[in-house]
Amino acid sequence: MISKMFKVTTLVYHKEYEKFLYDLRKAGVVHIEQCKSGAADSPELQQMLADYNRYMRLVKSLEKVADSKDTATNSNGAADAAARIEEMFARLERMKQALAAVEKDVATMQVWGEFDTALVERLRGEGYAIDFYQTSVRAFDPQWEQEYNAVIIAQKSSKVYFVTVANSCDASFLDAEPVKLPSQSLSALTAEEERLGVEIKLLEEQIASLAMEKLPSLRAAMHELQQNMEFKRVVLGGERLGEEKLVLLQGWVPEEDKTKLQSMLDNEPVFYEITAPQPGDDVPVRFKNNAFFRLFEPICELYMLPKYNELDLTPFFAPFYMLFFGLCLGDIGYGLVISIATAIMLLFMKKGNSMIGYARLGLTLGLSTVLCGSLTGTFFGFNMYEWNIPLLDWWRDNVSFAYMNPETGKLNDPNDMLFNLALILGGIQIVYAMCLKIANQIIQLGFKYAVATIGWLVIILAAVAMMFLPAIPKNVVYALFGIGGAAALLYNSPGKNVFLNIGLGLWDAYNMATGLLGDMLSYIRLFALGLSGGVLATVFNNIAVQMSPEQPVFGAIVTILIFLFGHSLNIFMNTLGAFVHPIRLTFVEFFKNAGYEGGGTAYKPFK
Repeated sequence: MISKMFKVTTLVYHKEYEKFLYDLRKAGVVHIEQCKSGAADSPELQQMLADYNRYMRLVKSLEKVADSKDTATNSNGAADAAARIEEMFARLERMKQALAAVEKDVATMQVWGEFDTALVERLRGEGYAIDFYQTSVRAFDPQWEQEYNAVIIAQKSSKVYFVTVANSCDASFLDAEPVKLPSQSLSALTAEEERLGVEIKLLEEQIASLAMEKLPSLRAAMHELQQNMEFKRVVLGGERLGEEKLVLLQGWVPEEDKTKLQSMLDNEPVFYEITAPQPGDDVPVRFKNNAFFRLFEPICELYMLPKYNELDLTPFFAPFYMLFFGLCLGDIGYGLVISIATAIMLLFMKKGNSMIGYARLGLTLGLSTVLCGSLTGTFFGFNMYEWNIPLLDWWRDNVSFAYMNPETGKLNDPNDMLFNLALILGGIQIVYAMCLKIANQIIQLGFKYAVATIGWLVIILAAVAMMFLPAIPKNVVYALFGIGGAAALLYNSPGKNVFLNIGLGLWDAYNMATGLLGDMLSYIRLFALGLSGGVLATVFNNIAVQMSPEQPVFGAIVTILIFLFGHSLNIFMNTLGAFVHPIRLTFVEFFKNAGYEGGGTAYKPFK
């Protein structure tokens, strides 16, 4: 469900405006309409945003080196600490760049070894052409040793490194690549590398120590800036009237908080009015569901929020999603792993933790997997119904799809039942979605705009009755086809002429026929994913047994390790698939057939 909203309009004297906003923020129930002008061009707000981004970058950088969980009540000293930390990070970056350059020089000089570079320059000053080259082994010509006094210094893989010493011959045309060496010797470069490494480590330790001390105040500064920016946006969002002596501010309050807001406004020196929303208003959306359906709200938010005057589809897709997840994963053991893991998380989570809702959702989906897995009896790839346990035998023969066939004396293959179940669930959800579409059209536009959808629903139900309920007279079915067809073809666009309606109706008929077929086939993925997960689980079990060495103890260890690795991988992959594919069925097949538009604005109270 969506909370009923009321529009709040206030008129405040400009000198009382900021004090009024502080009181309004303390109440924390009004969603302020986005400012139409002023905020984007405010230098003060732009500076706040720049400072906030600066602190955020510093906090992220400091959290990488040492995270402090302490909290600070204020941001005292945050500005000075930020400047100091920025200077230290800049110095650290310069030192790392210098170290990278030295490491590159060391790697170059290691090929040539230790020698006095000053002596080389001295020889060059005496007229000797001393040059350093590298070339491939094939390209090196032994005659160079005689003609240019070439001396091979090193050979690595297919490369030859050599020096030429000549006082009258020019060796620059050799088929070799000249090498420019650093100005320092290998020993000097190595010493510089060690020095920079020590200084970098020392500076990193200083930054880590400072992070533990200053992170709380930097986080507090970020929080204060965020609050101040929000407050400033609201200040700038008011419309100035009466030669800027009055400020008009508009917002939205949920019905359940309306009385609280009225009590607060009655004590304020403002004129206010609380009215119902009008057509065209951009009303924010706030979900109002019970504890169970609230678990599935994040899934709806992944797509988009509904419009204010739309139905909230969360309560309607939640049971389907839970069942679809269980069918996709379809293993009792995997469901128990998820349920136990999320239950342990809930035991150790503190009240108010933002992840509690996700953990509860995981527990719900895990229990659904256990229930759906019991239809086939799959437990980590094994068939539980082959274990001859009385309670399991009763469940198998009375509840599950793997019942004992009395004619053959063998267990029934549940795959045919699961395939049919996937298609049946798909058909039910599509028809259910069309019913919701009718309700949405009646609420938003009026009954006449829902007539065509009602017609299509009548046609679909008549077709189902003809296939599965042969006792219904054919004349009744044909009459339903005629009524539904007339509504779908002749009244699909109220207000337009009859010929255009017929043309649009025929086009809708084509889209409906092909669309429904594709939508129905999409639900086969529920069966396919469950089947593939079960096959992989069985494969890992066989690998664990077949690859086990003959030694009893070592063989048992290897079997257990393969079993744990294989099923851990399978749980990860299939849980991901079981989460994503029901979302796809919800967002595409269900939302489309329900006529879901979305595009609502989230309710965010000023507090």
